[in-house]
Amino acid sequence: MRKKRVLLLSEGFGKGHTQAAHALSAELRQASADINTRVMELGSFLNPTLAPLVLSAFRHTVTSQPKLYGMLYRKQHKKSLNRVTGMALHRLFYSQTKAVIAQLRPDLVICTHPVPSVIVSRLKRAGLHVPLFTVITDYDAHGSWIDPAVDKYLVSTPEVREQLLGRGVPEAHVEVTGIPIHPDFRRALSKEQIRSQFGLGDGPTVMVMGGGWGLFKEEKAELLHYIASWRERLQFVICLGTNEKARAKLLEEEAFCHPNIHLIGFTREIDKLMEVSDLLITKPGGMTCTEAMAKGIPMLFYNPIPGQEEQNSHYFEEMGFGQTITSLEMVDHWFKLLLEQYPLLAKRRSDIRSQQGVQAQICSHTIIRYLQLTENRSYISSSSKTPLIQWY
Repeated sequence: MRKKRVLLLSEGFGKGHTQAAHALSAELRQASADINTRVMELGSFLNPTLAPLVLSAFRHTVTSQPKLYGMLYRKQHKKSLNRVTGMALHRLFYSQTKAVIAQLRPDLVICTHPVPSVIVSRLKRAGLHVPLFTVITDYDAHGSWIDPAVDKYLVSTPEVREQLLGRGVPEAHVEVTGIPIHPDFRRALSKEQIRSQFGLGDGPTVMVMGGGWGLFKEEKAELLHYIASWRERLQFVICLGTNEKARAKLLEEEAFCHPNIHLIGFTREIDKLMEVSDLLITKPGGMTCTEAMAKGIPMLFYNPIPGQEEQNSHYFEEMGFGQTITSLEMVDHWFKLLLEQYPLLAKRRSDIRSQQGVQAQICSHTIIRYLQLTENRSYISSSSKTPLIQWY
């Protein structure tokens, strides 16, 4: 009997969408030996030349004109993608996506970004017979996620579920599963081993994440230099991801060349660094915040971009898991708490872990249950011109 095939489609507009797809892929494979998965950033796979240009333009707009982005986000908040956008995506991706699905013959397609969800939904309306699940990777339900052809929405919270129901999505089509995170974030780890691996001390530790989305921009470096001014009293783990230019620049500055400041480039071990950190300063992306919540780390949010980041920060503030930075005095307050009331912060971390309302594996269990209940389906024929794609 062949294994069930799950195709996970995402896009590179922010790393969180694809991280969620890989996290869910790992969770499914760990939970069942009878499932094969394939994660694909659809635009990058089908249009490797055009996709980086589109992603670069999007990133530039978000970081340089956040108010414009926020205005567009709010204007379209209760609307699905308009007909013109839908037709453009149709022309760019329709035939190629159809060919990819025809060759891979998945038992289920899961989308962690609105764009592939819209494309597959349109294919379904044109006659494609494949179940479509959409995982909403934020703590808000923007209208671009919604399409009648989606068979099931997997959402972060009951509040997001209510948003979808309020826009006419049938109750049976929405399930609260939480945002999937990689199983590594649930592992019990030795802090001593992690500190030894990364050359860290055992004092109060602040983790800083921001990458290329604003925190390390030259014109917005006030917070980063204020953080460095505490280097004699606190330890800092500053994660710069793939932003090697920013890392090289900071290494040239005397303030950041200190035993208590650790500048980390790209790493797949964020779970370990979160395990030994006592406070996280970050942009409020849905994925990062969900991972930090799983580790129980209190969060300070830096300059949320109007739109989904703003909505994410509101959710975590209301839950008592974080605060948006409104002044350097607020940062000062939290740093002093780390130094003067460390047991209180440790208790807060324990409280955050215990207050999570959704069990981490519900998302994968929901999918596995669905696959067990469904029978084999017929698919469109594969074209001989379709490039060979392998299952992992």
